[in-house]
Amino acid sequence: MSGSQVRGWCPDAWRPMAAGDGLLVRVKPRLARLTRAQLLGLCEVALAHGNGLIDLTSRGNLQIRGVTEAGWRTLVERLIALDLVDADPEAEKRRNVLVAPDWQAGDDTHRIAVDLLAALDAVPVLPGKMGFVVDAGPRPLLSDAPGDFRIERDGAGGLILRADGRTNGAFVAVGDEAAALVRLAHWFVETGGAASGRMVRHAAPLPSWAAEHIAPAAPVGPIAPGRHPLGTALAVPFGQLDAAALAGAAVGAVTGIRITPWRTILAEGVGLQATGLIGDPADPLLRADACVGAPACPQASVETRTLARALAPLVPGRLHVSGCAKGCARAQAAEVVVTGRDGRYDLAFDARAGAPPSHRGLTPDTLLALFGTD
Repeated sequence: MSGSQVRGWCPDAWRPMAAGDGLLVRVKPRLARLTRAQLLGLCEVALAHGNGLIDLTSRGNLQIRGVTEAGWRTLVERLIALDLVDADPEAEKRRNVLVAPDWQAGDDTHRIAVDLLAALDAVPVLPGKMGFVVDAGPRPLLSDAPGDFRIERDGAGGLILRADGRTNGAFVAVGDEAAALVRLAHWFVETGGAASGRMVRHAAPLPSWAAEHIAPAAPVGPIAPGRHPLGTALAVPFGQLDAAALAGAAVGAVTGIRITPWRTILAEGVGLQATGLIGDPADPLLRADACVGAPACPQASVETRTLARALAPLVPGRLHVSGCAKGCARAQAAEVVVTGRDGRYDLAFDARAGAPPSHRGLTPDTLLALFGTD
């Protein structure tokens, strides 16, 4: 499996990515949902064939960490049996569909997403990080989530087709939404979009049937931790779940969970109580971003998440702790950014990871002391 050593693309179950703690195997739940049986099965295979850690991604996917080369094939076979991975690697590769996680059976988001999943065989070969967004609730929920070809609601309650990077979209008839997404993907390829890699960087004029005439409705914010009409929303610190704790909490407690692109899970029905999950929207960890750090990432020279937990209550704004200057956990600036360098920490303010620091070469203790701890 030589492809496991390649970096810088969007991995999936058939093309895992190597990390410092083993292979990362991506799982893309259909309709952003796992049944209770699928959730328990996922936890079981993560413990049996990985290191028991499961990451949430900004694309509403999951990543099983610490998988060995020897155990990878068995893990994929188990995931296929759970209907979490397609047996056909090409079908799995095409299935990059981000769905607003608060759908209910039979509503427009559910209907369109089901139609699109059934039509993926007709989608052309796209650059690896490209995907579709089905966001047909009363107001757009996924405006800030990654995706190239979108279905959204407009201000008058209709549905529009919108190309990412374009402010407005075009009217789409009820029942034609999935076909319109596929047509737009074909247009992208036929007009040379593959060279740009993403819709937002493709400058070709849109075809008349996809032209920018209709503004989407004003977006709403991400689902916050707490009670939700479908159950309970729970934030996942740093986007990482412990499979053993999650499996223990899920037995008999939930009918299923929805995966969001905001490091939050939505537990259907009875509230899910699992160690480490956050139900309080005021918890300071919700303002903290931290990559996996050393030793799990070979690019990182420092530990990140223990430090972020200690710093978060001391920082009133956004905190970003990055194991190296790449800043994988957060692309935007943060009020406080801590960057690992040669086994020490650099501190900057209102900056991105790797920015020129105000303080260099700090240890965890000296860094914490700057924020008022002993």
